[in-house]
Amino acid sequence: MSPTTERITLAKAINLGMRRALEQDPKVMLMGEDIGKLGGVFRVTDGLQKDFGPDRVVDTPLAESGIVGTAIGLALRGYRPVCEIQFDGFIFPAFDQITTQLAKMHYRSRGRLQLPVVIRVPFGGGIGAVEHHSESPEVLFAHTAGLRVVSPATPGDAFTMIQEAIASPDPVLFFEPKGRYWDKAEVDLDAVGGGLDKARVARRGNDLTLVAHGPTVTTALKAAEAAAADGTSIEVIDLRSISPLDTATVAESVRRTGRCVVVHEAPVLYGTGGEVAARITEECFFHLEAPVLRVGGFHAPYPVARLEHEYLPSLDRVLDAVDRTLAV
Repeated sequence: MSPTTERITLAKAINLGMRRALEQDPKVMLMGEDIGKLGGVFRVTDGLQKDFGPDRVVDTPLAESGIVGTAIGLALRGYRPVCEIQFDGFIFPAFDQITTQLAKMHYRSRGRLQLPVVIRVPFGGGIGAVEHHSESPEVLFAHTAGLRVVSPATPGDAFTMIQEAIASPDPVLFFEPKGRYWDKAEVDLDAVGGGLDKARVARRGNDLTLVAHGPTVTTALKAAEAAAADGTSIEVIDLRSISPLDTATVAESVRRTGRCVVVHEAPVLYGTGGEVAARITEECFFHLEAPVLRVGGFHAPYPVARLEHEYLPSLDRVLDAVDRTLAV
């Protein structure tokens, strides 16, 4: 392990990435409910207000529309606000500000105005939370032109991608897999990101391409490991970016493997998997040995905590899709 490498959680990696951005640019500021003295519900901003002061790490009222609206005004004045939405289900009061103002201002001004706003969203399930605390609304924002929508799956990516998001001239929805906040890995604190819109080959394989993002990347890797015991070689692609979508990396893999399964926690109906499947079918039609399959949540409201593991794409459900596409 090099002197600049530490074994840290995904939550700590985001904290250190924001700390680095705050140190390097005095125009960077953080905003959100309870992010200051408390350090946020998940303690992702722990210690930042103490070190950078209440004018740069701002505790806001419980008003998501007001948080994002204020961030838009600050961005127009040259700041780089980073907003925290406390839980995924709380983003909807700010939906109007995000989709009608934040996403469209650059286009509406014919490129004269930029809104470098980052909106951090802890998303997904697996933590036994109550209603409105385990949503996966990323596709709603990916459908809106003018927004970047990204999600790190590892502490290393979380550290570099949050810095890239803050430095981006575009508005970025930064979806953080809260069920993976406590996953640990070695992180190079001198690492430079490879681009927000570039997918990552998380595991090499030859028989099938398994595509995931955010919390389901770990599930995909476990599925690949289980399949390897039966002699099946699975390649795992971590999308990182949902919009824009790095179709080229996925297509290059599928042209070799001939099969593809897409996994995400959001409902399958009209989800990210449908977009990936359509693009892969268009670009790899003559290479496909079987239809692209999707595994995800059901077309129903997110269930109560005791039933969430029936709703989420489990290892068994992913392996079932793998078996079905290999059987064709």
